[in-house]
Amino acid sequence: MSDYRLSEDPADLDLERVIRWISTDAYWAKGRTREVIERSFANSFPVGLYAPGGQQAAVARIVSDRATFVWLCDVYVDPEHRGRGLGTMLADWSVGWAERQGIKRVILATLDAHGVYAKAGFAPIAHPERWMEIDTRPPFG
Repeated sequence: MSDYRLSEDPADLDLERVIRWISTDAYWAKGRTREVIERSFANSFPVGLYAPGGQQAAVARIVSDRATFVWLCDVYVDPEHRGRGLGTMLADWSVGWAERQGIKRVILATLDAHGVYAKAGFAPIAHPERWMEIDTRPPFG
């Protein structure tokens, strides 16, 4: 894991690769358009992880008001790089990012990576009865 370089510089992102990952392989975003992905990354705080050869191996982004709330989303690790702790590295990054801003709450949603996020300190929402949503997306399939 230590051989990977982490960058918060949006200019370092291989956006073509990110768009392909998110729109074709990420269960939560299959079919998301290029325009929506570009806009979502332009209006959030992205991070990339890069293999020793420089190729982007993983991505995530934070949506935040930089004062009270952080949402970690679009966490994706390239299949060739899975199993090396990169997801945990991205989760740890989000916690550190929030701490640097003085933000006390970081949330995320996951279908199947609870163990990855637990390593970074994430736990199920303590009071889910307080949360509500409007979600008009089609079911994941």
